Amino acid sequence: MNKRFFLIDLILWMLSGIYALVVRSRNWLFDRGFLQSKSFDFPVISVGNLTVGGTGKTPHTEYILSLLGQSMKVAALSRGYKRKTSGFVLADAHATGATIGDEPYQIKRKFPEVIVAVDGSRRRGIARLLANKDLQPLSAIVLDDAFQHRYVTPGLNILITDCNRLFTDDHILPYGRLRESVHSKNRAHIIIVSKCPETMRPMDFRVISKKINAFPYQTLYFTTYQYAEIYPLFADRVASQPVVTEDLKTGMFVLVVTGIVSPKGVYEHVEKYTTAYDKVVFSDHHDFSRRDYALIKQKFDERQTPKILLVTEKDAARMVNDTRLPDELKPCIYVLPIKVKFLAGQELKFNQQLLTYVKENSRNHRFSEKKS
Repeated sequence: MNKRFFLIDLILWMLSGIYALVVRSRNWLFDRGFLQSKSFDFPVISVGNLTVGGTGKTPHTEYILSLLGQSMKVAALSRGYKRKTSGFVLADAHATGATIGDEPYQIKRKFPEVIVAVDGSRRRGIARLLANKDLQPLSAIVLDDAFQHRYVTPGLNILITDCNRLFTDDHILPYGRLRESVHSKNRAHIIIVSKCPETMRPMDFRVISKKINAFPYQTLYFTTYQYAEIYPLFADRVASQPVVTEDLKTGMFVLVVTGIVSPKGVYEHVEKYTTAYDKVVFSDHHDFSRRDYALIKQKFDERQTPKILLVTEKDAARMVNDTRLPDELKPCIYVLPIKVKFLAGQELKFNQQLLTYVKENSRNHRFSEKKS
C-alpha cells in the first residue's frame, strides 16, 4: 500500500514539474514581451489568487465594489464561469446565473447600481466598457479572478491567499493546488490573507508575515469573514414572519445546502446557534438538476417543523431563477450572506490605498494635472 501511494505521489510530482515548466514559459513570454500584455490609461483593479479553489475572491471583490461605489461609478468584469452564453455580455434586468455566471449574478443582485459585465477576454471586455458612452462617466473597473489573465496589466493587482493554506505552503498542480509558482506573487501590489480567525494573536500575524515575505512595494493585509442576518430567497412566498438567525436557537432544524469549495465556515457559523442541522454537499459551481432537488426535498421532508433550508449567496444565485426548483421548497429557502472584515485595524489603511489609487489614476485627475 505504501509503495502504491509513493508511486502516485511520484507521478503527481512529475506532472507538477511539467505543468510548472509550461506556466513558467508562458510567464517568461509575457515578461519578455513576446506575448503582449495591455495596460489601460484608466484605473483597473484585479482580484485573484495563485491557487485553485476558494480563497475569498468574490467577497473581497464585493467589498471593493461597495467601497468605491459609495462615491463613484464602478464596473465589475468577470469571465462568467459556467455561464451558458459566450462573448461580451452586459448584465441587465433580465440577467441570470445562466447568462452571466453565478458569481457575477450574485454581485449584480447585491449591488444593482454596479455595472456588471462578463467576457472571456478581459482585454476586450475592458475596451467594450470604456467605449460604451451610456456607461460613462466610469471611474474604475474591478476584475474578478484575473491574476493569471496576463493579457491585461492591471494598475493595482490584489492577491488573496487562504490563512489555512498559504500559497507559500502549497505545491504546483496537480501535486498541490497552485496555478503557478510562489514567485508569481511578485506581480501583486497588495496581498491579503483571508479567512483568518478573529482571535489571531500578534505572534500569528508575525509568523504569517514572515512566511509571505512581502516586498517593500507590497502591502500585506489580514481579513476574516462575517456572516450577516439570514433572509428569505423568495420573500414573496413567505406567508408568516420571516425567520431570523436568532430563531435557530429555538431548536429549529436547518438543512444546509452548499455548492462551494469549502463550506466548513458555514457549518461553524450554524453550530453557534444550533446542533439540529444536516447538510447536503455539492461541488463548487454545481448546476442543480431535478434529481438534486428531489434529493434535497426528500431530506427536508423527513424533518419535523419548524425548519428552514439554508444556502449560500453563490448557490442562491443559481437557484433563484431555476425553473427546476420545486415550488414547495421556495418558502423555506433562506440565504446566508457573507462579508469581509479587516483585522488589526487595517480597514482604513486599505480603503485609503484603494481610493488614492483610483483618484490618482482617474482621467479627470490626470486632465486637471495636465491643465495645471
